[in-house]
Amino acid sequence: MPACAASASPRLPLIPTASTCAAPPSSPRITSPRRRITRCSTTPSGRGSALSTWPPLSKRASVARRWSRAILPRCSRSPSRALTQVLNEIGWRAVQREGGYRAYRRHVAAELARLPLRFRFVVICGLTGSGKSRLLAALGRSGAQTLDLEGIARHRGSLLGDLPGDPQPSQKWFESQLFDALGRLDASRPVFVESESRRIGGVQMPDGLLAQMRVGRALTLVTPLEQRVALLKEEYAHFLSAAASLGACLEPLVELHGKAAIARWGAMAAAADWDRLVAELLETHYDPMYARSLSRNFPASRESLVIEAHEVSTDALATLAGEVRAMLDAAETTAS
Repeated sequence: MPACAASASPRLPLIPTASTCAAPPSSPRITSPRRRITRCSTTPSGRGSALSTWPPLSKRASVARRWSRAILPRCSRSPSRALTQVLNEIGWRAVQREGGYRAYRRHVAAELARLPLRFRFVVICGLTGSGKSRLLAALGRSGAQTLDLEGIARHRGSLLGDLPGDPQPSQKWFESQLFDALGRLDASRPVFVESESRRIGGVQMPDGLLAQMRVGRALTLVTPLEQRVALLKEEYAHFLSAAASLGACLEPLVELHGKAAIARWGAMAAAADWDRLVAELLETHYDPMYARSLSRNFPASRESLVIEAHEVSTDALATLAGEVRAMLDAAETTAS
């Protein structure tokens, strides 16, 4: 069996080996101590001794088979050819990309500039807490094509958008996952996506994707304030038991709203006056900020189709998703 292949599909899952590489928790990682053990055991005892130090990777072979028919290892310090050989000999099917990881990165950058131009994006707009992410998920369950940018970025896209216990990926990992997601879409069908600014937490949207979204059709989701408050309390429930943590997260807003407002919001959090706090944050900060961002980033939203959501339960959003698809079909039929 050949030790490695000359090239590989650019969408094969990467197996990172450097401790600085951001990867999903399920990705096997080759740490520096294990790399040293393998390198040292190769010289005096031969290749067999070195391979015996890799049982964690061997046990992960079933994980790799669930990912794909093959894997593309990334080795930041030792030659990828050597790592590819080891992986193949312990039961994985690994290949080596011609040109290495740098060639892969150049390919990803080029494709992220090219791929978005193929698609017709339908951008779901709406104030914070209106249920855009839930509607996007409901559309996906109904059979529509969706691109979940916040899911890929692992961030809700706002000041308080960090997901507890789920750190954001690196920019490179975000781009790789985005490239993979775009490559799976059907260009003959519309793609629903949530409106986003240039940055989603700590990662940045590719210019080509953002530009193509900005010229897409816009839908505006309108949800009553009471429903928005209830939804946000549910999605940010981790703050309800950590008022001090919430107060610290609001500190960056001092320059915009002054120390008195921050102190008032901190007092509301300490008193567990959540409904009042969330409503005031929405009306004072988030709604004006979102309106400015939307006008700047998505001018098409001024002529958008308006969708009213009187509640954001799973059943209600499933019904709404069907109505949205019917509205879009009717609008496209009229336009043609």
